[in-house]
Amino acid sequence: MKKGKKRIVVALGGNALGNTPQEQISQVRFAAEIIADLVAEGHEIVIGHGNGPQVGIINAAMNYAAVNGPCTPYMPFPECGAMSQGFIGYHLQQALQQSFLKRGLEKNVVSVVTQVLVDGTDHAFGLPTKPIGSFYTKEEAQEIQKGKGYTFMEDAGRGYRRVVPSPLPKRIIELSAIRKMIQSGLIVIAVGGGGIPVVETENGLRGIDAVIDKDKSSSRLAQELKADMLIILTAVDQVYINFNKPGQKALEEISIAEAKKYIAEGQFAETSILPKVVAAVSFVSGKPGRVTVIADLDDAKAALEEKAGTIIK
Repeated sequence: MKKGKKRIVVALGGNALGNTPQEQISQVRFAAEIIADLVAEGHEIVIGHGNGPQVGIINAAMNYAAVNGPCTPYMPFPECGAMSQGFIGYHLQQALQQSFLKRGLEKNVVSVVTQVLVDGTDHAFGLPTKPIGSFYTKEEAQEIQKGKGYTFMEDAGRGYRRVVPSPLPKRIIELSAIRKMIQSGLIVIAVGGGGIPVVETENGLRGIDAVIDKDKSSSRLAQELKADMLIILTAVDQVYINFNKPGQKALEEISIAEAKKYIAEGQFAETSILPKVVAAVSFVSGKPGRVTVIADLDDAKAALEEKAGTIIK
């Protein structure tokens, strides 16, 4: 890598990518332009992405088809996660390739269907917290909960969403392949939706019903790849304390110690900002000089220059 350039893991939030395929195509084109600019400047970019809305929609559609269609088999949740990696990666690949062509960059993009090892005894399996799918009113959520037994939680004042277990990522199964692809000059899209959660069994790896937080998996990927920077792009401009309360305050730059203090105080919503701050602290704590920025997708370029979002270092 050229002097002064950085290896950066960019984590795109599932909600920042829209809620329909049409919205997603539009959003990823915007994201691709920003990422292509970073590549044109000589930075080495690896992309992770969320899938909360997308995997929920796929799972709901497949369940509906299995119940109401005579020829549609039941589709397990891990397979729904793999589908979401494929269709989000497909949109990102197309958009990035078009953006590179416009700039005269000879770069190839590849999506890696990524498995991530989790601990089958992780306490998260008894306490689902990861939001997936669409937003509902309280009444709608209660009705679905009665009929299907799903667990719902209020999500940062935006409505109610189904929640599933979110175990910690232990190991990225395809890490060696990802490293080789980066070394060969490919732009890699990996750990989509946090990766497909798998556990080790006597017969090999087995998928399990859960969604790993994509920011935590992106943080682990960034650490394993010895990245210089982790940029978490989402649908909020900055991290706030006392959010939606008297004394609300945007955080421009905080230290690891300050971030841990705010986490201990319960300042961050468990279904939205908390996993991002935890992921940021994990990455930055690994080595001096590392930086995480949590920012709005629109502010990505300024976030790279540490002029937007919330900077943790």
